[in-house]
Amino acid sequence: MIILKRNYFLIYHKYKYRCAIGKNGIKRLKKEGDYCTPTGQFSLGPIYYRKDRINKLNTKLNVYPITENMIWEDNPNNKNYNKLNLNNKKSREKLFRKDNIYDIIVVVNYNNKPVVPGKGSAIFIHIARNNYFPTKGCIALNKKDLVFLISQLSIDEKILISF
Repeated sequence: MIILKRNYFLIYHKYKYRCAIGKNGIKRLKKEGDYCTPTGQFSLGPIYYRKDRINKLNTKLNVYPITENMIWEDNPNNKNYNKLNLNNKKSREKLFRKDNIYDIIVVVNYNNKPVVPGKGSAIFIHIARNNYFPTKGCIALNKKDLVFLISQLSIDEKILISF
């Protein structure tokens, strides 16, 4: 199990990784747009990656290339809220980005069974910005650590996020 506590470190077995979390910290009752990382225990979904920037990933998780039209729906009024979608120009959460933070994303299965509109969307583990700048609610690691971490994960891995 991956463990993330408020101290900005992610722990997996004997490894400890520095990480960034949501700008407003960790929160029990997350809402869309609150810049918080949600508490709880969650399974991991697939990995999406930019095949034009990243070599083949060594992992047991399902892996899919990111295409230019992929978004993660963040509009609570959309029927596809908190799901991968194609061609929605109104979504702010485009997966094919100019910067590198979504070159690799691991989906954290938060608010997906069932999806509750407004409870928060697009919670990922992705590549950190310079100096581990806070996220909008995701967990971010440096690229080298993220690539190594996903090579170690089992298909039924979970993440525990707590205070």
